[in-house]
Amino acid sequence: MQLTTADHDRDSAGLTYVYPVLSRRAGGVSLGINLNVNNACNWRCIYCQVPGLERGAPPPVDLARLEDELRRMLADIVHGDFLARAVPEGMRRLNDIALSGNGEPTSAAEFVEVVELVGRLIDDFDLAGHIKVVLISNGSLMHRATVQAGLAHLAALGGEVWFKLDRATTDGLHAVNQTEATPEQVLRRLKLCARACPTWIQTCVFSLDGQPPAETELTAYLALLHRALADGTPLQGVLLYGLARPSTQPEAARLGRLPDAWLAALAARIGRLGLPVRVFA
Repeated sequence: MQLTTADHDRDSAGLTYVYPVLSRRAGGVSLGINLNVNNACNWRCIYCQVPGLERGAPPPVDLARLEDELRRMLADIVHGDFLARAVPEGMRRLNDIALSGNGEPTSAAEFVEVVELVGRLIDDFDLAGHIKVVLISNGSLMHRATVQAGLAHLAALGGEVWFKLDRATTDGLHAVNQTEATPEQVLRRLKLCARACPTWIQTCVFSLDGQPPAETELTAYLALLHRALADGTPLQGVLLYGLARPSTQPEAARLGRLPDAWLAALAARIGRLGLPVRVFA
């Protein structure tokens, strides 16, 4: 197995829950935890790479199996030759453990227990302060008490959330993320998230039918960020990225990469709000 940034195969290590990927955003290895092993999610983003994506929630998480897999994978990375064996030179570092996978991780009933489990293993391998713990989320369930409890544990680990915000109009959210969420709901959940745990906005931009996002969408997006900041929401910044891997959704043929200059121009507009921006073309 040789990891590449173009392939985030969840089965690359032959495990049920744990999968290593080479992350262009992390600049090294990200050890993913996939709680949605049935490929079910409450959203259906049109750029999603998950094959056979379905609407729904994940099955119960086998916590003992997850702990065994994560422990074995960490042992191979920390004490074994995994990095030399599977990772190109220049990226041979473990950057983070990411709660991500094939659906919305906070939809798992065991979300709190999973975060606690990750914390225990970080201590066992003496990784505290050396790697990050990241929750990659669409943010739709941040209002749940169990998710807030998990965020509190994540914050205590020095972790962070990457909160999906691709569009900021009702029509845009429906078209890109296939959700009925409104911008007001997104804003409320973003505030809840950022006040519980350090939070980055993650935004995917691309052309649809040959056209970039409309100016009305960009204006609404910037306005939502401005409102969040004006309300004192402690955002860390924005992770702005283009398409990296092919979509497996029906809209795949309609999607395209945007020029680097277009991404840079949007990053500059975000930066004028006072937010740090990291661009991943």
